[in-house]
Formats: sequence, C-alpha cells, structure tokens
Amino acid sequence: MLVFIIVFCTGWLVSFLGQLPLGNMSITATQIRIQEGLKPALQYMWGVVIVEMIYLRIALTGMDLVFQHPAVFNAIGWVTVIFFFVLGILSIRSALVHHPEKKSVLLNNKIHRFLFGLMLSSMNPAQIPFWVLWSSYMLEWKILHSSAAQYNVFTMGAGLGTITGLLAYIHGGNYLVTKLNVSNKTLNIIMGVIFFIASIAQFWRMVMK
Repeated sequence: MLVFIIVFCTGWLVSFLGQLPLGNMSITATQIRIQEGLKPALQYMWGVVIVEMIYLRIALTGMDLVFQHPAVFNAIGWVTVIFFFVLGILSIRSALVHHPEKKSVLLNNKIHRFLFGLMLSSMNPAQIPFWVLWSSYMLEWKILHSSAAQYNVFTMGAGLGTITGLLAYIHGGNYLVTKLNVSNKTLNIIMGVIFFIASIAQFWRMVMK
C-alpha cells in the first residue's frame, strides 16, 4: 500500500511542478476564467487533463509506438510549430486592434470548452517526451516499477497534479488579474508572447532531436 501511495504522490508532484511554469495551457485557463467564468474554465481543465493522462499512458506502456511511427509524430510536431506561431501572431494582432468588450482571439469561438481543452492539449505533443523522460527516471530510480497497477496509480496521481496546477491558474490567476486590474489587451500580449516562445521551443525540439 505504501508503494502505491509513493507512486501516486510522485506522479502528482511531477505533474503539478510541470504545470507551474507559465505556459499556453495554464494562461488559457486563466483567460477563460476571467472572460467566461468558472464553469467553462473547469470544462476546459478536464479536457486538458484527459489528453495529458492519455499521453502519459502512451509514454508508460507504448513508448515503442511513438518511435515506430516517427513520420506521424514529426508531422504533429511541425503542425504544432505552425499552430502556435499563428496563434501568437493573431493574439498580438488582437492586442493592437483591441476592443475592450471583445474576447481574445483564442477564445473568440463557440467550441465547447471541454472540446477546446481536448483540442489544444492534443496539439501539444511535447507532453510525450516530457513523460517519457520522467517515466524513465522513475523506473531507473526504482520509484516506479513496470506493472499495470503502478502505471495506473502513477497516471491518476499525474492527472490530479495537472488538475491542481490548472486550478492554481484558474483561481490564483483570476485573483491576481483582478487585483492588478490587468486588461484584455495585456492578456492578449502575454498570450502572444507565450505562443511565440512555445512555437520556437517546439521548432528547436524538432530540429535538434
């Protein structure tokens, strides 16, 4: 029992710490909370969490699948570079021609926020190498062992870690933005910069891997 508690807590800690650095997923959760309310932000969060848990399960039990089909993985990677770069341009453009009552370019759609979370998280294949790396460390350090039961517990812990991290941005980010009176224009600029950084980082990974 103690082993499973350690595995669960390790999964939670790794995922929670991975969510803390400012990123496109987390700042989008903050934006949804501010512009649309708590319920849509929570719906978005669940979409993100489900995809992350699927990616983690792939990393744990199907690492070979990723490397057996490099063309598919490469295609997703390059699409992600373009996708994030375009979103960066659109976010900056939205800030420059800002209308106070208008939503950010990323959220100016009628897609259900759960599906939106699924889509945006799916377009972030960097989660796979992140979990491959950490899963390898866990196995090497004997914190995690190669068994379906431990993999399931680790995945559940990681899912809770993602939820905790996103809730910190949903509630804490909303509090800070409200207290600091940050405008939508500023949020759009922040989003644009983050998407540009994400695009450059993904491009670097694709070129250097």
